[in-house]
Amino acid sequence: KKILDLFAGTGQIGITALEKGAESVVFVEIEKERIKDILKKIENKENTKTYSIDALKFLKNQKDEQWDIIFADPPYNYKLYDKLIKEGFRVLNEGGLLIVEHSDKVNVDDILSDHIIDSRKYGDTVITFWRK
Repeated sequence: KKILDLFAGTGQIGITALEKGAESVVFVEIEKERIKDILKKIENKENTKTYSIDALKFLKNQKDEQWDIIFADPPYNYKLYDKLIKEGFRVLNEGGLLIVEHSDKVNVDDILSDHIIDSRKYGDTVITFWRK
């Protein structure tokens, strides 16, 4: 699977995907120091790419690239879930999975609601899944 790790932070989601056999992982994290830390942790860099850019700008710049799984973990004060989810869905392969982690105070149920397949609550965190 081709994985896109948005708001990558420590990169643990993408790194775990690589360890479990992902074909490739793209890490997008706006903080350059975090990208450097991610690169230090990755043993085989040939099937990875890293971008230090805003996640939404990254998505909007994608014309041809598509992914099988997109994981996004924006900060809890993030305000652009609607745009993030729609742009992420646009670059998702048919049958692909978009996974967004968010606060339980954020309601994303009305964004591409026909494609939501699951939503799981863990404390004050919710993980919502869309399938294309």
